[in-house]
Amino acid sequence: MPAAEPAVRPGRRSPAALLAVCAGYFMVILDVTIINVAVPVVGRDLSASLTGIQWITDGYTLVLAGFLMAGGALGDRLGNRRVFCSGVVVFTLASAACALAPNTFALVTARLAEGLGAALIVPGSLALLQQAYPAPAARSWAFGLWGSMAGIAASAGPLLGGLLVTTVGWRWVFLINLPVGTACLLLTLRHVTPSPRRADRALDWPAQCAVVAAVALLTAALNEAGRRGWSDPAVLAGLALAAAAAAAFVARERLARAPALPLTLLRSREMSGGAVIGLLFNFGFYGMVFTASLYFQHDRGFSALAAGAALFPAVAMTMFASVVSGRLSRRTGHRPLVVSGMVLAALGLGGWAVAGADAAYALLVAPMMAAGFGTSFALTGSTATVMGAAPPEYSGAASALFNTTRQIGSATGVALGGSLLATHSGFGAGLRTSMAAGALAYLAAAALAWRCVPAKAGSG
Repeated sequence: MPAAEPAVRPGRRSPAALLAVCAGYFMVILDVTIINVAVPVVGRDLSASLTGIQWITDGYTLVLAGFLMAGGALGDRLGNRRVFCSGVVVFTLASAACALAPNTFALVTARLAEGLGAALIVPGSLALLQQAYPAPAARSWAFGLWGSMAGIAASAGPLLGGLLVTTVGWRWVFLINLPVGTACLLLTLRHVTPSPRRADRALDWPAQCAVVAAVALLTAALNEAGRRGWSDPAVLAGLALAAAAAAAFVARERLARAPALPLTLLRSREMSGGAVIGLLFNFGFYGMVFTASLYFQHDRGFSALAAGAALFPAVAMTMFASVVSGRLSRRTGHRPLVVSGMVLAALGLGGWAVAGADAAYALLVAPMMAAGFGTSFALTGSTATVMGAAPPEYSGAASALFNTTRQIGSATGVALGGSLLATHSGFGAGLRTSMAAGALAYLAAAALAWRCVPAKAGSG
């Protein structure tokens, strides 16, 4: 029998528990984007080389993406609350080290540690919500608010980062995590029920290493594709090595006695389909946020702070949509919400793609709002689909799979957007092509949702 911490109290609904989990997730996603506007100032202050600046930005993302599956496996074995809290501690201490870094090497090292803490936080956050909200309707509501944190944090990052850099300095980009991390830890320890431990779940280290290699190589290749171009030998080699590592993972899982993620789960239409849907809508949304932010600053002459403000309508829509979808899902089921959200987002980005080169900002607000609303509207149902397809003992692994594919989607959207902006003769042409690609990704997600997302909200 697996060892366990104190029994979970089913059905308990604590706003403080939801706040704790969402605060941890918010910190993780915020640190992906808040650094972007601070990097030029950091580079000048620390006399960083171009390579150093790239590692300050990308090192965090690489470690986060690479170790998500390992974080999920550790949560299933040791207890998701324990691993979540450990991640918050690592993340908060690493943020303090970032703020106090005397040179580039110290800052890059601390950013890598931040990424490791984030990889422990994210899988546990979804698993803890599934534990705290066993009723399907309440779980959908909680998943909706959790998902909205990603859109809010990603889009608010440039705005908050610009505000901090221009007022109190770049080190506060990291110091802001200290009170949030401390409050998150205290709330979790006080209000989140301890999770079951499953000591019989052995950690499959060869499989975990293969996942780390595959995701890190893929993310690195996608990041470099935005700078070097998709035909660069280093990019092609990274993609080939990532595919080889993924194949090694599958081969290992076929032979392992205690696989990290049983292949029978991946054969589930709900599990695999929901994960791919997450990849596609993150591709569209984060590609839009990245390219629109550059467009407003490059072509419109907006400051970093003004560009963040220009993106705010999309942020506001994510919170509104998550609340609406959580309430509607108990009546309609998840499938209509995911499909309609993806179609709405596709219409939004498609509208931007056909807009003129000098379209007024007022005409671009509606596409951004549609993409933000549609993505968050669909996130609740797709999250519930993936988590509902996994047995409780694999909730951490399912959460890690879902967030890993979403991270890959984000990296792909940003990389493709960056390469399109760089290769087109006009910045506006590259932007519109990127928006068209995002619209196609949303339409593909809608078609996939029609086949994979259960019609009834209570499944799983």
